[in-house]
Amino acid sequence: MPPRPARAALVATATLVVLAACASSPTVPAATSGTAAGPTPWASGTRLAVVASTNVWGDVVGQVGGDLVAVTSIISDPSADPHSYEANARTQLAISQAALIVANGGGYDDFVDTMVGALATQPPVIHAVDVIATGEDNEHVWYDLPGVQKVADTVATQLGTLDPEHAATYAGNATAFDRKVAGVEQQVADLKAAHAGAPVAITEPVPLYLLDEAGLVNVTPPAFSAAVEDETDVPPAVLADTLALFRDHAVDALVYNAQTTGPQTEQVLTAAHDADIPVVPVTETLPAGTDYVGWMSANVTAIAGALGR
Repeated sequence: MPPRPARAALVATATLVVLAACASSPTVPAATSGTAAGPTPWASGTRLAVVASTNVWGDVVGQVGGDLVAVTSIISDPSADPHSYEANARTQLAISQAALIVANGGGYDDFVDTMVGALATQPPVIHAVDVIATGEDNEHVWYDLPGVQKVADTVATQLGTLDPEHAATYAGNATAFDRKVAGVEQQVADLKAAHAGAPVAITEPVPLYLLDEAGLVNVTPPAFSAAVEDETDVPPAVLADTLALFRDHAVDALVYNAQTTGPQTEQVLTAAHDADIPVVPVTETLPAGTDYVGWMSANVTAIAGALGR
């Protein structure tokens, strides 16, 4: 199914003409996650400027690059719907000055490829979806823990290519990050040991990689989550079947995307609350005051708590 961010690519295309003059600016916009922004490598030679499409990937880059990189995360507002993001001149400016781009791919952030394609000199672009290569039609790959480790390793390799002097540092940082993620994977294994096979419901496919790794079974009608993700009306019969899951206590928890709500997801939330079924909110961007590992660990803890109550 075509993801909603395609709308942002159209905005990006429409603004490329006026953005051409911005590409020569020596200033990097302030970073929104990871390492604070600073001069581009061409301007001072001190740090590699890296642009990430979201603060999730920006945090991964920051963990791997440390003080050697200046990370700018384009989408970072934890209270906003990432699908409604509209690229602008500030986005193009950051991309035009980047030594490396880390995007999600899979149609989630097509505006990145549109803007990179307009540059005379194009920086390397890492697409997480391509690196992880799950083979599934679900672009929310940052919930795939082993896959995120692969992305971190790929970032380390690319940074080492751009900055050979510090290649060993990048590799070591990636190894340390992978070790932290492995700790969360152990949490998931413990969750699976305790609750494998437990039926759960979702509003969107956002957390499915994590739920699958934990051995939980998504019993939501596929047409419901597909319609919510595509921002189309849920067919009445499908909505009725979804609400019945809660009325009949056919699920042990609802894991819902707190960043994209609407009337039909609100109905589902109400049904879960009315049936006293635990609700676990998840998000698409990194919440303020945490990092990727802490965020994923908290998600697993919340799901385990909901199922074990």
